[in-house]
Amino acid sequence: MKKTVRKAVFPVAGLGTRFLPATKASPKEMLPIVDKPLIQYAVEEAVAAGIDTLVFVTSRTKRAIEDHFDKAYELETELATRGKTETLQVLKDIVPPNVTCVYIRQAEALGLGHAVNCAAAVIGDEPFAVILADDMIDDGTRGCLKQMVGIFDEWQCSVIGTENIHPSETQSYGIVKVEPISKGLGKLDGIVEKPKPADAPSNQAVVGRYILTPGIFERLNTVTRGAGGEIQLTDAIAMLLKDEPVLSFEFEGKRYDCGSKLGYLMATVEQGLKHEELHESFRAYLSGLKLG
Repeated sequence: MKKTVRKAVFPVAGLGTRFLPATKASPKEMLPIVDKPLIQYAVEEAVAAGIDTLVFVTSRTKRAIEDHFDKAYELETELATRGKTETLQVLKDIVPPNVTCVYIRQAEALGLGHAVNCAAAVIGDEPFAVILADDMIDDGTRGCLKQMVGIFDEWQCSVIGTENIHPSETQSYGIVKVEPISKGLGKLDGIVEKPKPADAPSNQAVVGRYILTPGIFERLNTVTRGAGGEIQLTDAIAMLLKDEPVLSFEFEGKRYDCGSKLGYLMATVEQGLKHEELHESFRAYLSGLKLG
């Protein structure tokens, strides 16, 4: 029987130090892009791809994420009393009724691989997605994860989202070596975490979207600590591809690196220009803005 992807892991335990002091008391994943927090864009992408179980790997400072996706009885009652039905429906639609949220604590910050492994008991023997909310991806229609689910449905193996970067940026990414299959799709021959440009096998970088088979957990349990003294997901994927195929997929769409201040500002401006209520007035404001 063909397997389907129904669960997604969101590693959201990081401290968000690049956005201090804004993230001193509030998770970086709750920073707003126009009128929705960053994490909600990631959840909406997952739900659009058919995900019905959202697994958040959190830390003790991330209660705001749990509160955001919880039901707010007092607020909903107040909105209903005031007749604000549209706003009330927006709140109710944050998490569809068929979708379950699960929260797991990552006690120590030991890297992305460790965070994913924290979800092993919930994932069980199923394929699953990993979404890094810092990488906001807008393709205007289907959503990046939905594209990747389509690839998994056909090939029934792990799929890694990638994009081409400038060669000078390889030290910030996992870099793949790929044997092409078709346009945008290839078979991984190797993957290296944050290589120097001279050592990089390509300029094709892994971004924050993965579909993984449950075989990854066995590798995460045995992999040694890699770059930064952390358990690297890319190192476990390198072990996995020795025993089963792993595909590289260049998704359609634009990625905003919202883990950086510049990327976050770019996402805010461009999403504001697409916002149903604000796009005309915001565009007029930007057109009249005098930059000195």
